[in-house]
Amino acid sequence: MAAEGAKNEVKITSKTHVKPNKKLGRRECQLVTFDLPYIAFYYNQKLLIYKGNNGIDFEGMVGKLKEGLGVVLEEFNQLAGKLGKDEDGVFKVVYDDDTDGVEVIEASADDVSVDDLTVEEGTSALKDLIPYNNVLNLEGLQRPLLAVQLTKLKDGLAIGLAFNHAILDGTSTWHFMISWAQICNGSTAIVEPPFLERTKVRDTRVKLDLSLPPNPVNGSNGEAMVAPPLRERVFKFSDAAIAMIKSNVNAKLPSDGSKPFSTFQSLAVHIWRHVSQTRELKPEDYTVFTVFADCRKRVDPPMPESYFGNLIQAVFTVTAAGMLLANPPDFGASLIQKAIEAHNAKAINERNKEWEKAPKIFEFKDAGVNCVAVGSSPRSKVYSVDFGFGQPEIVRSGSNNRFDGMVYLYQGKKGGIDVEISLTPDVMERFEKNKEFLMED
Repeated sequence: MAAEGAKNEVKITSKTHVKPNKKLGRRECQLVTFDLPYIAFYYNQKLLIYKGNNGIDFEGMVGKLKEGLGVVLEEFNQLAGKLGKDEDGVFKVVYDDDTDGVEVIEASADDVSVDDLTVEEGTSALKDLIPYNNVLNLEGLQRPLLAVQLTKLKDGLAIGLAFNHAILDGTSTWHFMISWAQICNGSTAIVEPPFLERTKVRDTRVKLDLSLPPNPVNGSNGEAMVAPPLRERVFKFSDAAIAMIKSNVNAKLPSDGSKPFSTFQSLAVHIWRHVSQTRELKPEDYTVFTVFADCRKRVDPPMPESYFGNLIQAVFTVTAAGMLLANPPDFGASLIQKAIEAHNAKAINERNKEWEKAPKIFEFKDAGVNCVAVGSSPRSKVYSVDFGFGQPEIVRSGSNNRFDGMVYLYQGKKGGIDVEISLTPDVMERFEKNKEFLMED
């Protein structure tokens, strides 16, 4: 497959930086309790592939994208800054007019076509189209907080992005992307400016004594850390398949008066059950379902949808594999529903107070044993990112921040939901033959 060789065919041709078009002076913003747990994650990567005609005007497209980026950064100026620390050791985002701004990398992969890249098999073939592989968020002390790679393809354009996850979540990522696209597509102003006052949601000053290890890919004992092999695969569920899954899960509602299960809860338990089954867990083995819940409307007072930063928290559900699989789907859906509904303003506040007393930086092993974790929402309008040359052909996540059981949900281009799953190779081999999961006859 041509995509498999893409990593050898991507040539970097230039690196520049883009700053806000206007002088803004110095801007500082303290990172808050919702941001800090992610500081040792890796940069969050996204990839959008656009189709064009043969002989597309790559230089024109790049110029348009850079020009729009300079405009949108006037409002989203934190993305043009760096991480810093104040005199008390509290992390902050710092922007001033001397900051480098966003790193923009131009590249070419002239022998790679859009069709080569829109395959359903994972992200390893796409790796060289996205910057900052294996770069920790903490490196934002020295690096830009956003890097963009624009790669000319045989018949299109790949836009790979790396966002520092310590300063924004998925909702803010897509708010920025849609705003940037609107400017490039002729809008004279940002339709919904970002709400940048993080301390309105939490103002506790937390000192973190963190520094980069001498070699970030080495463990504390100095030995190189080798990530377990994973396979990533995209499974496309049509609107009809999603409706059938939801109908099956809601066929027998619990007698405790629970509300009908949402599309998310229905799809979540469908994935959780089938991954647990395919892992061939013993009945007594525990399995954990984790969702990174958007807390904008859960906190008190609620924050606007345009709140820029991280306003997510991990919500955990745990049960024995035997219980999950022996019961009808509504059993697991009810566990997920109850955990999400219990994560109200009081629970969020308690979680924050507990964390502030004993700060703990997240690592992937904290997701739980035999985990299935959902890290994005299919409600994000990812196919609205139209810079003036049409909708993307595909939207994917990069290889950073992946582990066994990590799931990304994306709006499908033609309706439905795309489910991007990372599993160990042996489990994935069995999983992709699971007709019940795929809703095939």
